[in-house]
Amino acid sequence: MNIIIADDEEFIRLGLEKILNKMDLDITVIGSYSNGMDAWAHISKLGEGELDVLITDIKMPMMDGLKLIEQLRGRPVATIVLSGFSEFEYARKALRHGVRDYLLKPVDKANLYDLLIKIKQERSEAEHAPEAAMSNQQQETITKEKEHHVIEQMKAILEQEYGKNFEMERMAETVGMSANYLSRLFKQETGMTLTDYLIDIRIEKAKQFLTDHPNLKNYEISQLVGYSDPVYFNKLFKKMVGETPKDYKGKHR
Repeated sequence: MNIIIADDEEFIRLGLEKILNKMDLDITVIGSYSNGMDAWAHISKLGEGELDVLITDIKMPMMDGLKLIEQLRGRPVATIVLSGFSEFEYARKALRHGVRDYLLKPVDKANLYDLLIKIKQERSEAEHAPEAAMSNQQQETITKEKEHHVIEQMKAILEQEYGKNFEMERMAETVGMSANYLSRLFKQETGMTLTDYLIDIRIEKAKQFLTDHPNLKNYEISQLVGYSDPVYFNKLFKKMVGETPKDYKGKHR
């Protein structure tokens, strides 16, 4: 499996190379670049099948990751976006460009390994069974894997952007699904509605703020976790935890 890395932080590139070289996946890092332009200069000279995976940061000098991904259109290259930028808009644009997955820094080695395993398996299946000849079961398996990746991406975004306002329609637009379908899919994958999942994240974050930052006022914590109305936040916290934020803070000092 041939891989190219594009990231403007040298220690990230070196760290990724070290991680990839230790994986038992017959990986060869054929290029490592600090900007998208240099990466594209290499990629543009490669023939079909000479590059399997591109791991790229989003914000880079000269040519950013999104423009680099655009250049790859039509090439059978799996793209993994690696970024410390958790802004939803970046993820939304990356997903629209057909990115295979969106991983936040610092990279979880196990997640990266599992993702590369799936990419390798899918490529092997595609080589031995053209899409036109795939059985219904094979096509269904690939569809389910893609849907699973979509939900994992949504979960990662929610974990990072819990303090902001999310709309189901906007998230559905991101992945090219209807809001109703994405809602059903999310519940099927997680056992929870997206709203309940987000509430759980926000309440857990609020508990962390209450214990780790006892000087913060309740209304400040309410705003930090995405609730503009502190009264509603207090009621929701008590409903979920069984006690008010004030009582919780008092017990966990």
